[in-house]
Amino acid sequence: MAARLSSIQVEQYARDGFTGPVPVLTADEVRSFRGELEAYERTAGKAIGFPEKSKPYLLFGWADAIVHHPKVLDAVEDLIGPDILVYHTTLWTKEAHAEVFTLWHQDDAYFFLDPPEQVTAWVALSDASERAGCMRMIAGSHRGGFVEHTEKPGGGNIIRRGRAIHDRFADSDGTLVPLQAGEMSLHNTYTIHSSGANNSDDRRIGLGISYVPAHVRPKNGLRSSALLVRGTDRYGHFHAETRLETPLSAEARAAHERAYGFYMKAAQIPEGSP
Repeated sequence: MAARLSSIQVEQYARDGFTGPVPVLTADEVRSFRGELEAYERTAGKAIGFPEKSKPYLLFGWADAIVHHPKVLDAVEDLIGPDILVYHTTLWTKEAHAEVFTLWHQDDAYFFLDPPEQVTAWVALSDASERAGCMRMIAGSHRGGFVEHTEKPGGGNIIRRGRAIHDRFADSDGTLVPLQAGEMSLHNTYTIHSSGANNSDDRRIGLGISYVPAHVRPKNGLRSSALLVRGTDRYGHFHAETRLETPLSAEARAAHERAYGFYMKAAQIPEGSP
C-alpha cells in the first residue's frame, strides 16, 4: 500500500464515506495549473464549460498532471488498491459571488458502476472555504446504498439535468469539508453530498476525479471509456483511453470527443443537455 493517508483517515473514509483535507499540490503547482487553465479561458474569451470541463485530462496538460499526480494516486491507492483507472473527471468552477450551488446527490447517479468502489478525489485549485461554497457530506450515507434521484433541470444547480435527491435534506445539513488550495478530499460513490453558493471574492475551482479499481465494471450494459493511471488493467471493462501527448492538438480533441461521447451515453445524459 502507498500509505499516503493516515490510519485515522482510512478509518474515517470507511466509517463516514469521506475524508479530508489531504495535502497534495505545492503552492507552485497550484499557481501553474490554475495559470494554465485561466490562460486557456482568456484565449477562449469565456470561462471553461462543457464539453471541455468534462474529462479535461484528455485535452489539457495541467489536468493530465493532476490525475497522474503521485500524491493523489498514493492516497487513492490506500483506499482502492494499486490498479487504478480514471473513469471520469469534471472541473467544478463557481465564479466569485455567484449564486450557484450543487444539489444533494450521489456520484453513482451518473456512473452506474459495479461494485460501488468508485472514489472521488476533489482537488482544490483555489480555496474552498465554507464562504466559497465547499462541499457538505452526509456522514455514513454511503452505507445505505443508492438513493433514488429525480431530474429537475434549471435554476442555479450546476449538476447536469438536476439529477439529485430532492426535498430530503436541508442546505445546512451534513458535515462541511473545507479545503485550501492544493488540498483534496476523498468521498465514496454512495456518499450523499452537496455544496453552496460562492460568496467569496475569488473563484472556487476544483477538479473532481473519479477513480475506480480496474475490476469495476459498468452495471447498465453501457460501456464508457477509462484511462489506466497506475498498475495493470487485466479486465478491459472499459474502452481504453490513451494518455495525452500534445495538449489541445487535433489528436487530443478527437480522443476527447470520442471519450466524451462514450460517457454521455453511459451516464444517460441526452445529447445537447446543459
